[in-house]
Amino acid sequence: MNLIIKQKILLLLYAGLAFGYSYTPGMQWRVIKEVSAKWKQINRDKLREEIKRLYQSKLIDKKENPDGSITIVLTKKGKLRALTYNFQKMKVEERDWDEKWRIVIFDIPEKMKRGRDAIREKLKALGFYELQKSVFVYPYECQNEIEFIIEFFDLKKYVRFGVLENIDNEVHLKKIFKLL
Repeated sequence: MNLIIKQKILLLLYAGLAFGYSYTPGMQWRVIKEVSAKWKQINRDKLREEIKRLYQSKLIDKKENPDGSITIVLTKKGKLRALTYNFQKMKVEERDWDEKWRIVIFDIPEKMKRGRDAIREKLKALGFYELQKSVFVYPYECQNEIEFIIEFFDLKKYVRFGVLENIDNEVHLKKIFKLL
């Protein structure tokens, strides 16, 4: 089974969902551009094989339309798998610094230790600086990415996100993020 093709198929199907939730033409254009590039890279014969396997593994389902055509849709299990693939590739784009600090604070109960450890590791992997045990700071816009992480781990009620205009150890943070 070709895992790369399977990932691409799931991401392409997920992109259809992302397109539907895109509110601006710019966001829709970005989704189309990304999907188009990925689609061109897929071998058609292998695509058919992988679609069959995805259907058998219950990651996708097919719906027959009144006109006889078939629509392939992600199942709940397929959406979760697509989110996982996206999550592994997630990056925060570093733009020009707007001189504001993004802060993520969480207090996750011990019974959810795995989620707490996972969010901590993901924030570190994205380049956040751990100010305190459950307090992370970052200089660039990242609210969408943080919301995605929070939803991914189902930790919304335990995690706070804020934007600070200044912080007393700003010089230290600027050195860490090479903003001086």
